[in-house]
Amino acid sequence: MTVQTARASLAQLPVTLPDIEAAAATLAGLVKCTNFDRSRTLSDITGASVWLKFENLQFTATFKERGALNRLSALSADQRQRGVIAASAGNHAQGVAYHAARLSIPATIYVPIGTPTVKIDNTRRHGATVIEGGATLEEAAALATTHGRNEGLTFIHPYDDPLIIAGQGTIALEMLAAMPDLDVLIVPIGGGGLISGMAVAAKTLKPDIEVIGVQAALYPSMYNLIKQQSLPMRGDTLAEGIAVKAPGRITSEIVRALVDDIVLVTEQDVEHALSLLLTIEKSVTEGAGAAGLAAVLADPKRFKGRTLGLVLSGGNIDTRLLSGVLTRQLAREGRLSQLRFDIVDRPGQLGTVVAVLSRAGANIVEVSHQRIFTDLPAKAVHLEIVVETRDRSHLDATIDALRAADLKVVVGSTS
Repeated sequence: MTVQTARASLAQLPVTLPDIEAAAATLAGLVKCTNFDRSRTLSDITGASVWLKFENLQFTATFKERGALNRLSALSADQRQRGVIAASAGNHAQGVAYHAARLSIPATIYVPIGTPTVKIDNTRRHGATVIEGGATLEEAAALATTHGRNEGLTFIHPYDDPLIIAGQGTIALEMLAAMPDLDVLIVPIGGGGLISGMAVAAKTLKPDIEVIGVQAALYPSMYNLIKQQSLPMRGDTLAEGIAVKAPGRITSEIVRALVDDIVLVTEQDVEHALSLLLTIEKSVTEGAGAAGLAAVLADPKRFKGRTLGLVLSGGNIDTRLLSGVLTRQLAREGRLSQLRFDIVDRPGQLGTVVAVLSRAGANIVEVSHQRIFTDLPAKAVHLEIVVETRDRSHLDATIDALRAADLKVVVGSTS
C-alpha cells in the first residue's frame, strides 16, 4: 500500500487525526498530560526498551476521562440540563461522573453487579447516581439505555462513539510527541475505544508503527471477531476493565483496518505484570492497566530490541484484591510457602519442626495444628506452616533441612 493510499484509507474511517487534534484542544488544561517514561528495570528484564504512559495517574486514575470530557463538551445546552446516563465496569463511570460534575451536568451510571467497590465508591463521590444492575457490562448497558430513553437522558457510550474514540486517541499524540522513535504500541482492548483512537493517531503520524492489542484470555471478544475464532468467554478476570463480550461496531471497523495484531494474556500473566509494576515502578495498576506489560512478559522474544509504548490504562483496583495478587506472587517466587506435615501426636514434635525452620533461617508466618478434622490415625496430627524465605533457592534449602531431620513435608503449590 502506498503512502497516498494509506492516507486515503485513514481519511475514510469514522475518526481521523483532525478529530483527535480537536479533542486534544478540548482537553487541554482539563485532563492531565501524564508522564511517559522509560523503565530501565523493565527494559533490562524484557530485553526491549519499555516506555510507560501513566494514565493511572489521572485524577480518576483512568484514561477514560479523556473520551468522557470530549463527549460531554459536545452536548447542547438542553442535553446538559436534562443530564446524561452511562454504563460502565467502573472507569468510564468515574470519568463521566467527574467531568459531568465539573460541567454541572446530572449523571446516572449503571454498573454491572460485582463491580469493584472502589470504583463504585469513587463514582458516587463525584456526585453521580450509581445503580447496580445486570450480570455483565452488556446487560448494564441495556438497562441504562432503557432508563435513559424513558427519562430523556443522553447516553454516553463507553467506547463506540467517535467523540469518545477521538478523546482516547490523544494519548498516542502525547506518546509520539515525547518519543517519536517508538516501534510498537501495546494497548489493552475491551470494547476497543482506546486502541481505535490511538491507532488512528499513530498510524497517521507514523505509518510504519506497529499497533498490538491485548485482551484477557477469558474475554477474547475482539480477538474472536478479527481472527474469526470462537474462543469461549467466561469467568471472573482480574482485568475486569476489558472484560467486554461485544466490541463496538465503530471500534471493530477501525481495529480491523489499523491494528496489526491482537494477543491474549492469561490471568497469571496479568498478576505477574501488576506485581512488577508495583514493586519496580511503585505504581498501582488494575488488571487491565497491566495487560500491555503482561503481553511483553509472556512473549519477550517477539519484542526484544524494540522500543515499546505501553499504556497503564487505569489504577482502580480493590485493595483486598491487590493484597491477594501480591501474596500469590510471593508464593510463585518461593518467598511465601505452605508446608504440610503429618507428625506423631506427642510432646516436642512441633518444637522439632520449629527448631529446624529456625536453623534454616525461615520465618514462620502462620501455624495450623489439626487433630480432629483429618483422616490420619488417632495418634497423628496434620500440621500446616506458612513460612517466608528469601527466594526459591532458600526455600529448597529449607525443605532439604526438614527432610534431613526425617520430617515428611509437602510443599503447597500455587498455579
